[in-house]
Amino acid sequence: MRALFLAFLMAFAALPATAWAHAVVVRSSLDRQAPVPGRATEVHLFFNSDVEPLLSIVYLVSSGDRKQSLELRHGPKPGELIIALPPLTPGEYALQYKVFAADGHITEDVLKFNVPGE
Repeated sequence: MRALFLAFLMAFAALPATAWAHAVVVRSSLDRQAPVPGRATEVHLFFNSDVEPLLSIVYLVSSGDRKQSLELRHGPKPGELIIALPPLTPGEYALQYKVFAADGHITEDVLKFNVPGE
């Protein structure tokens, strides 16, 4: 039995190491330092791995912690999500997302932005 366990352990150690990580936003059309114009109609998020829009959800959080579910779809590039925005009035906002990555992991985060008065 001990020999079988050692053989299993050696076989397992010989397997290639695969690093599974959560999907992370590597780029966004939201510049964290620049205000977003109120006429913006969508946001593009670029993840380091492919994500499944049908199993993901994005909320627009506005003043008073009001949450609105937003539509999202695949973009033309791998790992790109396009999020449809409603008309925005001046104020502070956040995109709160929970995405399901191709590797099976779920990632949650919040991106804050503001729309200046025009």
